[in-house]
Amino acid sequence: MFPPFPLAPGRRVAGLFLLCAAIDAQAAGFLEDSTAKVEARTVYFNRDLRDGHSSSSQGASKREEWAQGFILDVRSGYTQGPLGFGVDALGMAGFKLDSSPADSNSGLLPSSGHDPRRSADEYAKLGVAGKLRLSRTVLRYGSMMPDMPLLKYNDGRLLPTLFHGAMLTSQEVRDLKLTLARLDKYTARDSTDRQDIRVHCKNKRYACGIEADHFDLAGLDYRFNDRLSAQYQVAKLENIYRQHFLGLVASQPLTLGSLVADLRLIKSDDIGNARAGAIDHRAFSGMLGYNLGGHKVSAGWQRMYGESAMPYLDGSNPYLVNYAQVNDFAAAQERSWQLRYDYDFKALGVPGLTFFTRYINGDHIRVPGSTAEGREWERDTELKYQVQGGTFKDLSVRLRNSTYRSNYAQWARDMDETRIIVSYNFSIL
Repeated sequence: MFPPFPLAPGRRVAGLFLLCAAIDAQAAGFLEDSTAKVEARTVYFNRDLRDGHSSSSQGASKREEWAQGFILDVRSGYTQGPLGFGVDALGMAGFKLDSSPADSNSGLLPSSGHDPRRSADEYAKLGVAGKLRLSRTVLRYGSMMPDMPLLKYNDGRLLPTLFHGAMLTSQEVRDLKLTLARLDKYTARDSTDRQDIRVHCKNKRYACGIEADHFDLAGLDYRFNDRLSAQYQVAKLENIYRQHFLGLVASQPLTLGSLVADLRLIKSDDIGNARAGAIDHRAFSGMLGYNLGGHKVSAGWQRMYGESAMPYLDGSNPYLVNYAQVNDFAAAQERSWQLRYDYDFKALGVPGLTFFTRYINGDHIRVPGSTAEGREWERDTELKYQVQGGTFKDLSVRLRNSTYRSNYAQWARDMDETRIIVSYNFSIL
């Protein structure tokens, strides 16, 4: 496995190019099919915590930071022959633009080594993965950003999470994709350290720091036709939980507009030594949307069954239709509904400008240590513009605002949040 590294990116970039040079540079496809792109991302994050103190927040009333990030994504082609070899690399660096000890720990930057209340001025990480291709089957070993129902990397702040291990994908059969993976480490979004893989402990649903030796996953994706596809995955976090996922995505054109449906079922149980405690969880979530012109109106429903909240890996996002900017609405026995409206201003002659707003309401929550019913809601709004052409093509500016409220502040504090994200993607190879 190729670990992430701390700072001194110059030497590591030079080492990467030496590695590439050591491979047969004349092999058709290895260099010719290579790509390299950079994303420059500026993020302003402001979270106003509206009520009392909680142990998880250390009594803070606000999180406010501004940072600049760069993400280099280099992907080689493959060497000649039936068995092709290639190398991929991800280089990331973040720089503090504005922060104060009172308002730090926003998730944009790691804490300074000598003072946990201060954010580091800069940080960087590098992940490298080797890859082998035989026919339409690819094996990768090293660092990656998996994007699957039971393991979706988190990209909600300045730099994304990296996971480390092996993954095999095969598409030898038409319309069928097989995925196998074993991952054992991850590098958090605001960290340079490679850590043992572990269960997420949002709102102390599970004890923090419960680690596992590895995470295994197997899955099948099948596309029946252009309008219907299905997914099945099973995953296991050693001695903590086993999880099954079944998903169905469908679309149906109508005389006016079209319908889209997204249904997801997740079943989780503890296994082995059950190091995070007893886990008994079932989740159903579904979204139905109607498109007409630039408009899209959607309604979602999500229901948690069983005695515990939904478990998922630290550094990942749960694959639920009501997972939103602040909250996941995945507490024990929670039921939640969502109304959402999207508009693409291309319909008015302004391509690149989009808008959405949504409201999610959850109730019937089983709150630890209380007999009262927990309730919560979240309202999100986003306005985004992406330049369509010229020198700054693909430059995007996104304004996101969220309001979250609950009646069990000892676990989930009320908050108002604003994020401004400016992103510029460009190719260098």
